[in-house]
Amino acid sequence: MDGQLLPVLVLLLGASGLCEQGLGPGGPLEEPPEEKPPEEKPPEEKPSEEEPLEEDRVLVLSQQTLGQALQEHPALLVEFCECRASVAGDPQGPPGCSAPPSLCSWGSVRALGQSWAWDPDSRALAPEYRKAAALLAAESARVTLAKVDGPAEPELAKEFAVTEYPTLKFFRDGNRTHPEEYTGPREAKGIAEWLRRRVGPSARRLEDEEDARALMDAQDVVVIGFFQDLQDRDVATFLGLAQDALDMTFGLTDRPQLFQKFGLTKDTVVLFKKYDEGRADFPVDKELGLDQGDLSRFLLTHSMRLVTEYSSETSSKIFAARILNHLLLFVNQTLDAHRELLAGFQEAAPRFRGQVLFVVVDVGADNDHVLQYFGLKAQEAPTLRFINIETTKKYAPEHGAPVTAAAITDFCRAVLGGGIKPYRLSQEVPPDWDQRPVKTLVGKNFEQVAFDETKNVFIKFYAPWCAHCKEMAPAWEELAEKYRNHEDIVIAELDATANELEAFPVHGFPTLKYFPAGPGRKVIDYKGARDLETFSKFLDSGGELPAEEPAEVPGATFPKPENTTEPRDEKPGNTTEPRDEL
Repeated sequence: MDGQLLPVLVLLLGASGLCEQGLGPGGPLEEPPEEKPPEEKPPEEKPSEEEPLEEDRVLVLSQQTLGQALQEHPALLVEFCECRASVAGDPQGPPGCSAPPSLCSWGSVRALGQSWAWDPDSRALAPEYRKAAALLAAESARVTLAKVDGPAEPELAKEFAVTEYPTLKFFRDGNRTHPEEYTGPREAKGIAEWLRRRVGPSARRLEDEEDARALMDAQDVVVIGFFQDLQDRDVATFLGLAQDALDMTFGLTDRPQLFQKFGLTKDTVVLFKKYDEGRADFPVDKELGLDQGDLSRFLLTHSMRLVTEYSSETSSKIFAARILNHLLLFVNQTLDAHRELLAGFQEAAPRFRGQVLFVVVDVGADNDHVLQYFGLKAQEAPTLRFINIETTKKYAPEHGAPVTAAAITDFCRAVLGGGIKPYRLSQEVPPDWDQRPVKTLVGKNFEQVAFDETKNVFIKFYAPWCAHCKEMAPAWEELAEKYRNHEDIVIAELDATANELEAFPVHGFPTLKYFPAGPGRKVIDYKGARDLETFSKFLDSGGELPAEEPAEVPGATFPKPENTTEPRDEKPGNTTEPRDEL
């Protein structure tokens, strides 16, 4: 009986898992081999949650896999992105105009013509990031690229203080607490070169003249550090700068014969270039040592051509040069008479090296946005315009002034010396500017209308392409119609892309400002909802939005409403409504 029950008992114990608790082979009840239950086929193995996934040579990391990746990859660049962000028009994306930013600065013209979508930087970076990973993989570089979906991994975003996307951080030797912020380009070759200079030497060691010539022949711009002692701290400063100056190639030497060959007797950084002066020397101060900031400015200034032609390829370098004054020559490169003027422009440029950046703009190319910013038409070329990109003040020579080396020199000196007043863009005042309920303002009549002490003036500053401006246009028209018979109230609008104001700049659209009657040139920024009812309450209360009645909660206290009748800072503020910020 017992013999018959034994196999059944073993089967029951095995099914209940007790065999794993010491009742299997070697335990009190040893199952005969021939009576073992049939083994179940194990399920197909799924990728472990601890194994990082990979897409196009880019690791996809999470809270669970980042630690392992840091251990396995001593050089790891991680992009924090919104990998599954919605596109423009998706209700989950942030509000914003799909058109380009306004012509609020000469620098902003670089962005015109681009398509602006929800998180455009992440979307634009993704293919370049994949290409960079492929480039580095092809050369077996000792560096790995990875990405983290920030919104899906909020703990990682918080840990690394990620507040915008995309954000890139470089991790070395598994150090999770002090990653280096990525500050390099956002295109594939630039990303790859930034990483190469961190996992390899940032400057090539030069042993003889043949090495130096080979380096100089291969590139248009080469920077060589001549140091008598390569263990000097100035060398570390030099190499640190070389890590980030990706548009230049760097070399390094301590060989006396090379000092002699290039006419040097002390530590010097030399920039060699295949244009303009051909060479620029930066001697190292023995007392103060090598200052990285000073050297960086020197290299940036002297690597720029004396005259640069504006294009989509050169614009980033023009605005990164940290030279605040720009002189622009507008010409039509298809005309012989215009091209002949370039020689005089080139001749005048060396006197202002490092002080004024000389730029040529071809009006026959796709540069209408530049012309528009300066209030010019292509037919007005050839002509000059001077701008300080910090103050955005623009200057023009006298009408009909010649474009010669002498005239250009005199014009620059006069502007720099304060002898010429800046000009501001303004459309002409329309003949019927005050015939409609919404009055049309331009630069030439703004002061007269806005600061009329007998009127309360409510002005919308807009951009013709702005979607939010178009969206609120019906409410603005209704408001003007409602108050058209109020003698002391004026509802107006001004195209801030075509008219510049002395009183204040306008950087976002739409911007709404209220100019109350009376002395003092008061200006109040409107920050309420953009509908007829709220606009009306604002006007009826003399430029103050009534505070909403708080819900009655026992024991609760409420902050005192902000007094909006006080004059505001004349800089456009944030609003609670959707608004295009630039």
